[in-house]
Parts: sequence; structure tokens; C-alpha cells
Amino acid sequence: MLKSFHTIDVIEAGCDEAGRGCLAGPVFAAAVILPADYQNDLLNDSKQLSAAKRYALRDVIQRDALAWAVAECSPQEIDKLNILRCSILAMQRALDQLTVRPQHIIVDGNRWSPYKQIPANTIVKGDATYLSIAAASVLAKTYRDDRMKALAQEYPQYGWDRNFGYPSKAHREAIRQFGTTPYHRMTFRLLPEQQLTLDF
Repeated sequence: MLKSFHTIDVIEAGCDEAGRGCLAGPVFAAAVILPADYQNDLLNDSKQLSAAKRYALRDVIQRDALAWAVAECSPQEIDKLNILRCSILAMQRALDQLTVRPQHIIVDGNRWSPYKQIPANTIVKGDATYLSIAAASVLAKTYRDDRMKALAQEYPQYGWDRNFGYPSKAHREAIRQFGTTPYHRMTFRLLPEQQLTLDF
């Protein structure tokens, strides 16, 4: 069972991102503040859930949360700033949109940048440890999947409605055959034979 809070007796927001390892599309992030003593035995790291369960949980999270928000960074921003900085920036954009101001922030992973003097903790595998981070992972993943399905209508040859921009064999074969789109991350190794000299 996942834990309700990292720090008790404060308003705590959990943050997570989706799409960090993709070759195409934006990186999405979410921030979620859950009620005190909230429990949901179905809630888990989004990667451990089926798509149907993720979408069902999205409705529950949005209904039950004290506040939630989703934000993104574009492929162009990722190419300009790098994916780590954009993952953090997308999470902070989600925090900006919350209708309740958090007093503490917990973040999936091990990297963070100071945000409005609000104390924060990074937690490796936080999406499998804390309910609010798990909830954020579900929102980020489902909203990003929705975006990639929409972009797949524009560029059907890349299979984004199936691979969601991740580096599948079919996605890379499509890049080899059709080239890139405005949604591809040009600083990523789009094809295995590419040599990248960029310093991240």
C-alpha cells in the first residue's frame, strides 16, 4: 500500500512527468494535492497499470484531489534546454496552475530545482511509494497519451497512437523512411547509427 504523505500536517503536492525518454512529442508533468489521510488501493505507478485502469483512475483522481494540474514542455523547448531541465520545468508549470498553494513538494526521481522557496524532497521510485506522486504519474501519462494520439492523426506513419513517441523499432523505421516532423526531438538519437556530440 502506498503512503499518504511524506511530511505530515502540511499541504503536500506530488509531482511526476511522462515522456522523458521519447523521441517525439512534448514532455508532460502533473502536480496533485490529495486530501489528508487519502487512500486508494488501486492507485500505483502508472507504468504498473493498464491503460484502461489509468483512465479510470484519472477520473477518480480529478474528482478526489484538493487540486491538480497538468503542464508540458514542447519538443523545441526540450531541444533548447535539455530533457532534464524541461522535465522539472513542466512539473513547476503544473505547480503554478494549482488552485491550492502547497507547503511541501515531493518529486519522483532524484533531481529538482528550487521552486518559490517551498521545501521539496526528491524520491527515487516515488511513484511507487506515495499516493500523490502516483496520482501525478497517472495524470501526466494519460494526458500525454491523449496528445500523442491526436498527433498521430496528423502524422499517422509514425504509429504514435501505439508507441506514443517512444523509440520502438517501428517508430525508428518510420523516421528512417519518412524523416522527421516538427514534433521530433532533434537533440535525441533518433536512429541508432546517429552520433551525438551534445553535452547534456
